[in-house]
Amino acid sequence: MIGDARGDVPVTITGLGAYAPERVITNDELAQMVETSDEWIVERTGIRERRIAADSQALSDLSLPAAQQALEQAGIDGEDVDLLIVATVTPDMMFPSTSAILADQLGAKDAAAYDLSAGCTGFMYAIAQAYGMVVAGLSRRALVVGGDVLSRILDWTDRSTVVLFGDGAGAVVLEPAGEAGFLAFELGADGAGGEHLWLPGSGSRTFEDPEQFVKMNGREVFKFATRVLVSSAEAVLERYGGSVDDVDVYVPHQANVRIIDHATKKLGIPSERVVINVDRYGNTSSGSIPLALAEAQSDGRLRRGSLVLMTGMGAGLTWGSALMRWTAEASA
Repeated sequence: MIGDARGDVPVTITGLGAYAPERVITNDELAQMVETSDEWIVERTGIRERRIAADSQALSDLSLPAAQQALEQAGIDGEDVDLLIVATVTPDMMFPSTSAILADQLGAKDAAAYDLSAGCTGFMYAIAQAYGMVVAGLSRRALVVGGDVLSRILDWTDRSTVVLFGDGAGAVVLEPAGEAGFLAFELGADGAGGEHLWLPGSGSRTFEDPEQFVKMNGREVFKFATRVLVSSAEAVLERYGGSVDDVDVYVPHQANVRIIDHATKKLGIPSERVVINVDRYGNTSSGSIPLALAEAQSDGRLRRGSLVLMTGMGAGLTWGSALMRWTAEASA
């Protein structure tokens, strides 16, 4: 699905925030749990450490500080938000939704609130939905949170998954603006590949093996990711009528450095324009892109007028890209 985001109502990001748990687990620590090594993990993934939530922390606890930062940067209060979407595959519980819990914590008393599940692509789906709601006049100020506590659904004896993932959350505020921020979107899914990255036993389908741990066919997911990061980015740029030469900041899903390097070279985007923090956070699923965006803003890479390309992919199998002109001033 390709969408042109140049409607009658310009919409942009006015606030951005992020949060990662304090606890850091290094590759050397993982090597004491499973048969692996720092060298093995870095060579195959580029990951050196990841953040892990405390036992007392659920997704809403990670989302709250990220959301508060985004609201503060936007210069609004929780009561000003009328739509709250939390993109996640690890909600506090199936119901009530984490978004409803978070809305209460923020004082967004009358906001529409729901969770969205699209795997690691969740944040991209969520900002596209929020954009559509604002353009349609169904929302005036939307808060989108992307985050996951993947450490709760990992088999900590499975080397193929435990080395990859971490916990974290990011948030953005979307509002009508005097100038367009979002320019184009591209979203898609291939359910036939769902069996390559799944969580059997986590819903109403009965499985013989009731263990609710992430299961992944790494080879197939890698092939999918390297292909779709490129094709989705090219599709959204074509829709906009631009080229990779126009892109100032590229924020890919932080799954694996090898995947990012492949996409960067295939697209022809110079490495200095690519935001990479997977080495320090691992794959935080729906939290990946907003965490990287927040880092790019804090170190001055997101400048007013920058053309920003974001592309995610994940379980489903899903993918999604957004192209936007950054309209906020760079952080001091």
